[in-house]
Amino acid sequence: MSLFRYPEDRIPVLLFATVFALDLTVYFQASSWWLPVLWFGLWIIPKGWISSWNHHHQHLTMFKHALPNRLLEIVFGFQTGVTSHAWFLHHVVGHHRNYLDQEKDESTWKRPDGTVMGELEYSLKTALTAYPRAFKVGWEQPQQKKALRLFVSMALLHVALLGVLFWHNAYNALFVFLLPMAVSLYVTAWATYFHHVGLETKDHNEASYNILHKGYNLMTGNLGYHTAHHSRHGLHWSKLPELHAQLARHIPPNLYREPGIPFVWMGSEAKLELTPEQVEALAASAPAAAPKRAAA
Repeated sequence: MSLFRYPEDRIPVLLFATVFALDLTVYFQASSWWLPVLWFGLWIIPKGWISSWNHHHQHLTMFKHALPNRLLEIVFGFQTGVTSHAWFLHHVVGHHRNYLDQEKDESTWKRPDGTVMGELEYSLKTALTAYPRAFKVGWEQPQQKKALRLFVSMALLHVALLGVLFWHNAYNALFVFLLPMAVSLYVTAWATYFHHVGLETKDHNEASYNILHKGYNLMTGNLGYHTAHHSRHGLHWSKLPELHAQLARHIPPNLYREPGIPFVWMGSEAKLELTPEQVEALAASAPAAAPKRAAA
């Protein structure tokens, strides 16, 4: 009997475990000053992609049982800087409930005066407040007390494990684990800036930008189908292209973007507008009749 909820998660989890094994190998074996630095630089972008999979896992856990999920979350925490249930509280319980209201959104792109934040301001603010906001969501909602306990206990476990790593080899721990965790959290916040910025609406079909680039969606688990993700945030990542096709005629054709670096170097994150023919081609790929509107 499979440990996985969906067989599509087997290869991604194997890849995450392999990357973590390589991290540990560099940490324990590197004796020169330059190798941990090089390793840190090489994995900045890939660990940003892994953050997308950590996000998917917090929406729908990859394993059927608690223990392998907690072990996977330890790996994710060291790779992405987002520990167990941090995404769940901040993003699933918080942002998905409030993203149409910028006065409440945990990932708000508006300043208190109503003006739009810039990329740097948003990214720094979202990254630096991610953990306090996650704690606040869990603390204020009695039904999330179990999630809050898991969030706090697993965060403390990460701190303890990181402390042991620094005690053993502080230099390697800095470049193999701590700096990648911090940078990955920032890069994740920066990437989310382009999901909803400037879209002031109460219509779920008009509240997200989408990315159709195949390479981007391969590496991020179809995170580019963002309207579909917000329509049914508990849907497995492998099913998002089908749902997007069902919603295609109801999504404004100007709510599309280019992916970021390294997929597009010129015009990264630029806005796109699909032609009527492209919209119809997307809709024609739907396996069933299209629903009239996206659900909350």
